[in-house]
Amino acid sequence: FSQVEGVDYDDTFASVARYTSIRAVISIAAEMGWKIHQMDVKTAFLNGLNEEEVYIEQPLGFEVHGRESHVCRLKKELYGLKQAPRAWYSRIDAYCSSWFDKISN
Repeated sequence: FSQVEGVDYDDTFASVARYTSIRAVISIAAEMGWKIHQMDVKTAFLNGLNEEEVYIEQPLGFEVHGRESHVCRLKKELYGLKQAPRAWYSRIDAYCSSWFDKISN
């Protein structure tokens, strides 16, 4: 499949920490005796929510008999979509912001 910028997607940018910033945080944490935790979200890009309507052909093995020409609307992102990294970043950013708001009040 192909995607056209401005038609099929808009934003693709997702923030990434610079290597020097990560090293600075680790250095400060070591100096202060703080604990550092790391996490990895498996299938992260599949958990981003679509900001645009995205339609795909029915996946093989999941076709509806008699409606083979119908398409499916994606509720979440899919690997290979150009906007998937941005959608994941937006979702995790919103979650973290709401979590930090709760603990700061």
